Amino acid sequence: VQLVESGGGLVQAGGSLRLSCAASGSTFSINAMGWYRQAPGKQRELVAAITSDVLRTTYADSVTGRFTIFRDNAKNQMYLQMHSLNPAATAVYCCTADLTSEGLGIVDREWGQGTQVPVSS
Repeated sequence: VQLVESGGGLVQAGGSLRLSCAASGSTFSINAMGWYRQAPGKQRELVAAITSDVLRTTYADSVTGRFTIFRDNAKNQMYLQMHSLNPAATAVYCCTADLTSEGLGIVDREWGQGTQVPVSS
């Protein structure tokens, strides 16, 4: 499975941005997906995650109510809609896909290369 993010770029504080993650390859093996971010000088953190059946989502406290994660399994795409961005959201955002193998469950996690989101004050 390969993951490619897009949609990053400079945005002003208070603005909105939608990130996309396109999956290719053995997409049938993808289970849950998520978005992580790493700000300069900080540890990587989970931003949001979504189950394969899209029924459950998880968000970091810092983004709850402002970010929305969703996916289109038919198109092998996942998205992160971000509103009310502030400079603290400046980071490299990476999408992830948990990969399954028949009879074994989750066997690996694939990462995208990341997309930069600088938020200016």
